[in-house]
Amino acid sequence: MNEILSMLYLWLKSAHIIFIIFWMAGLFMMPRFFVYHQETAAGSDEDSKWIDREAKLRKIILNPSLVITWAMGLLLAYNIDAFSQGWFHAKLLMVIALSGYHGWMMGYVKKLARGERTMTDKALRLVNEVPGIAAAIIVILVVVKPF
Repeated sequence: MNEILSMLYLWLKSAHIIFIIFWMAGLFMMPRFFVYHQETAAGSDEDSKWIDREAKLRKIILNPSLVITWAMGLLLAYNIDAFSQGWFHAKLLMVIALSGYHGWMMGYVKKLARGERTMTDKALRLVNEVPGIAAAIIVILVVVKPF
């Protein structure tokens, strides 16, 4: 298994990075969709359009990218024995937190679809910063490997 993973390492790493980019793009887009969606009246035609847009973003970009990012990342980690390295534990914790953020967003999509608007525009704009901060920390952990 290690020999096959070693031969495919650069392809796995490329796929991992590509799907991280897709996932992050979706994580940045969805809260902006939420801000615009909340401005519409529940049950209106525009509300229906935002529900459809959010569903497409979730089904076509966000969820598949999350799964592929995790799969490629775990294969890469196994290949380089990252599970024994401190920087990887911190990165894994950050990716788990980012995955939790993803899950929270999927829940908020469902609330908006039911007509519930439980967050302010300002709060949604603030939570939009979460993926950027997480990405910065993860990149530093992977590149610098501080511990």
